[in-house]
Amino acid sequence: MPVPQDAYYGIHTARAKENFAAGARPANPKLMHAIARVKQAAAKVNGRNLALPQKKVQAILAACEEILDGGLDAHLIVDAYQGGAGTSSNMNVNEVIANRAIELLGGSKGDYSIIHPIDDVNLHQSTNDVYPTALRIAVIPLLRQLAEELASLQEAFQVKEHEYADLLRLGRTQLMDALPILAGQSFGAYAKAAARDRWRLYKAEERLREINIGGTAVGTGLNAPLTYIYTIADELRELTGLGLCRSDFPMDGTQNMDVFVEVSGLLKAAAVNLLKISNDFRLLSSGPAGGIGEYILPAMQAGSSIMPGKVNPVMAEMLGSVAMRVIANDTAVTLAAASGQLELNAFTPVLAEALLESLELLLHGIALFRERCLTGLKLDESRCLEHVERSGVLAAATITYLGYDNAAALAKAAAASGRPLEQLLLEGGWMTGKQIQEVLHPLEVTKPGIPGRSGQSGVEHGRRLIPE
Repeated sequence: MPVPQDAYYGIHTARAKENFAAGARPANPKLMHAIARVKQAAAKVNGRNLALPQKKVQAILAACEEILDGGLDAHLIVDAYQGGAGTSSNMNVNEVIANRAIELLGGSKGDYSIIHPIDDVNLHQSTNDVYPTALRIAVIPLLRQLAEELASLQEAFQVKEHEYADLLRLGRTQLMDALPILAGQSFGAYAKAAARDRWRLYKAEERLREINIGGTAVGTGLNAPLTYIYTIADELRELTGLGLCRSDFPMDGTQNMDVFVEVSGLLKAAAVNLLKISNDFRLLSSGPAGGIGEYILPAMQAGSSIMPGKVNPVMAEMLGSVAMRVIANDTAVTLAAASGQLELNAFTPVLAEALLESLELLLHGIALFRERCLTGLKLDESRCLEHVERSGVLAAATITYLGYDNAAALAKAAAASGRPLEQLLLEGGWMTGKQIQEVLHPLEVTKPGIPGRSGQSGVEHGRRLIPE
């Protein structure tokens, strides 16, 4: 079949482009660049071992650098949703490197007597050890960046935790009024979740460092000399700066994809936390006049083409959308890994696409949410206190002193009349003003123990619910 004159790819890529035109979406550039990095390492090792003449090695290395710089991305065209366990992506890179290297040596593209995409660029390799190795090389830097972004998210939540450390806010369980909390405490809970996600992802890198390069087709290393097998991982470690090591049983890394399932599962866990946070922000900012209206989110854009002045929580919605996609991608990763058969997994490309997409979505989505929503978030302090006063939930703090039934009756009376609980306590002679201050102090009702018995009572502490 014809190949365009200006194309750096060749016949294998052209066929794959036609066969796999399902998604109209080329494979992730980071994966294709990682494959080029493997080719670079292989050329260096093969040159040292005299399996390739230095003239060819230098041309191949130069072509690899152009790919790594992004200069040949337009020729890396094989669709992400391909059959063949990644063979078409591997051949796409092989052909682009070969044809560009041929040009650098003064030849014409397609003259494989100068440099051959398989005999030279793919020397001592198979798609089956190149592709899983390259996927690890592509994933690890993204995983590191995501762990750092989660650390920044944790810090941003902790800033809000400190900023609103003394503002009383109504807690809610099952969307109904519950015990009061300090507004900062809810941000502290978010920070803890982000910290766990960061630590889990940080530890997951350990399982990704073991690579099966040198195992060739089925992990036995057939057609690769020992001098290549035992040095190629070292070369990749040097080129990437990653702590890569040769697998002591390459057949495992060739056929089993559970390591990627583990990483995807941790991404899903992070997405679950983010979706919950997204929903919380949307609920607490709802209205604002007709909803809860306690959170004031930065106004980022007009919210309606027909309702003037309407502003939507678009950054929280974006974060929720990202989380939903990551959760869905985890299903694809799981199914792809489970569908491997015998000595190879034919569905590694869809696994790679889903996993890399999840990493990139989380990395960018979290940063945007942090910068354009969380950092600029404010709380409507008067609205927060109004909700606490109107709810009657502070009656729970009086149970030790009045008994459950009396406290329940007071809560109902406060809710029915709309009057503050402290007024009912005073008028009914249940407590003195001093006792009310001691028992209903914000610091007393938002920490473990019996309210009014910690020695904290009567201490001025920022915003107070109960006036002196």
